[in-house]
Amino acid sequence: MEFARQVDEKLRNLAKPPGSLGLWEQQVRRVFLAWHTMNKEIRPRHIIFAADNGIVQAGVVAQLADITYMQSKHMVAGTSAVTCFCRCNHIPYEVVDVGINSDDTVGIDRKIAKGTADFSKQPAMTQAQYQKALDIGRERVVQAKADGCNLLSFGEMGIGNTTTSAAVLTAMASPYASLLVGYGSAKGNYKLRLHKEAVIQHALAAYKDKLHTPHEILQYVGGFDLAALCGAMMACAVYDIPFYIDGFITAVALACAIQLQPNVRDYALPSHLSREPGMSAALQLCGIDVYDVPIQADMSLGEGTGAVLAVTIMKSMMYAVWHMATLDGINAEAEQRHMQRR
Repeated sequence: MEFARQVDEKLRNLAKPPGSLGLWEQQVRRVFLAWHTMNKEIRPRHIIFAADNGIVQAGVVAQLADITYMQSKHMVAGTSAVTCFCRCNHIPYEVVDVGINSDDTVGIDRKIAKGTADFSKQPAMTQAQYQKALDIGRERVVQAKADGCNLLSFGEMGIGNTTTSAAVLTAMASPYASLLVGYGSAKGNYKLRLHKEAVIQHALAAYKDKLHTPHEILQYVGGFDLAALCGAMMACAVYDIPFYIDGFITAVALACAIQLQPNVRDYALPSHLSREPGMSAALQLCGIDVYDVPIQADMSLGEGTGAVLAVTIMKSMMYAVWHMATLDGINAEAEQRHMQRR
């Protein structure tokens, strides 16, 4: 309580009308509380978990599955959207291959398998594979902590992962898949969206007696990237590292993490509001109001693009917090000037 009071006083005393920096000011407060101290420097890292999803074999995507591999290679090279954002703003990043369907490894080698199984026919993962994905997420956060990072952002890459995310969210939140299934990257393809919905409904009906916890839901209808994200987010709460989620996929991972470990909510920061229809439902499960999401720009790229943009703004905010004049100082100067004029 005393530290929270000190944080509130620090923000109150900045040379501006109280609360005038809105959601960003609130997020600075949350970052300080997550750290349990008022650090002057942000040392970020962006972590991208990449994996293929067997559910693409059920015809739920319009793209070639090979795009996961190709785009992940561009990420490592720094030529994807999110890694361009990172390079421009001097934010270190890493691509973690947790299950790309390739003989070689892309980025950091943590390949569990060459993609998950097709969950329309069998569970996406074995229990051992699921646990390994959780452990990989935790390991990357432990490494970031050891390297001195104090703010993380998360992204993902995997063709078909809007389908896995919609399946996980539907199993957790609603029996009505039509409310949560979106177009993914196939914007406007209504027939494909209906097919995705039918595939998800059929799978959830087949596994209905198995899906009791987020662990089981992720194992049966999730993806390696989702499970790794969930493990990483839970680790952030253990190691006092605040983190930015990105859009729909990371919001679903966060919903799982919070149900498994409720204090994760204290470390999670929203960045942007994805146009995927399940985004608001995922945020509600996380206890986040859509009006508390600072960037509303109709984005749906993934990769952590929105999360990295939020980190750049947070870096600017933190600089301002430690370099702005203070209200107390301005008031003292005004009083002194008043006295000199008398």
